[in-house]
Amino acid sequence: MRILGIDPGLTRCGVGLIDTDLRRKSTFVHVAVLNTPPDMPLPQRLHLLEQALDTVLDTYLPEVVAIERVFSQHNVRTAMGTAQASAVAMLAATHRNMPVFMYTPTEVKAAVTGSGRANKEQVTTMVTRLLNMDAPPKPADAADALALALCHSWKGAGQQRLNDAIERAKVGQL
Repeated sequence: MRILGIDPGLTRCGVGLIDTDLRRKSTFVHVAVLNTPPDMPLPQRLHLLEQALDTVLDTYLPEVVAIERVFSQHNVRTAMGTAQASAVAMLAATHRNMPVFMYTPTEVKAAVTGSGRANKEQVTTMVTRLLNMDAPPKPADAADALALALCHSWKGAGQQRLNDAIERAKVGQL
């Protein structure tokens, strides 16, 4: 399964792709940070982000998208930009009929490091180790995107298989 992790942001949006096999062994595919200029008007920034995400989706053809859930921040302006970038990512995936899953930062940290309180450095270290990367992905948005993909491969993929089995059972009952 090819998984795209997205760490949404209006100025910096991390995207990370991994392939995961049936044993949940993951391999690194691609990582990047998509940028939009802060001095550009908001509608153009959102359009620029959409175009960049479209390119990633059409180039790498993920089967599922995992996005960091927007959480309450003290800076409302930052939270709004994150929410807007998240919405653009959800729409881009939905236009391609790709399932979208959302995870909180705590869920991602716990899945990757074993602690929901891990710092960015610990997450980056574990992502580098788990994906056998030669160098740590930088900046942190890149590592966070890969961590989201890993989180889904371990947590979400199992839940998705369970949901699929329940649906198959319902169809069999009809």
